[in-house]
Amino acid sequence: MEVYDDAGNFDIDSMDVHFKNGNIVKIEEEAKTYSFSLGQNYPNPFNPKTVIHYKIPLLGGDERGGLITLKVYDILGNEITTLVNDKIAPGEYKIEFDASHLSSGIYLYRLTAGSFSQTRKMILLK
Repeated sequence: MEVYDDAGNFDIDSMDVHFKNGNIVKIEEEAKTYSFSLGQNYPNPFNPKTVIHYKIPLLGGDERGGLITLKVYDILGNEITTLVNDKIAPGEYKIEFDASHLSSGIYLYRLTAGSFSQTRKMILLK
């Protein structure tokens, strides 16, 4: 089964269905991500904390992840902080960003992994 998200990326899901006397008795699902995805932070606008979701795919068909960076920038492009800078296994992740030390405004966050890069906008309202 192919399941598409809002950005047009898809995950391939595998499903084991167990039957007994023709009736379903158990369903086991496993989702594997095959494309990078950076979700919109929630809530947005936020004060002072927000959560950012992202997906790291299988690379080369195996279970290795790769070096991932997730950074926050101000609207002028100045780096504010690095939320993630590590080798990460494939999967779905979320991280909380605390902007209590920042002033109200528009901030950008960017997920980078190899040649992949995606940036989204978030708004801090105090």
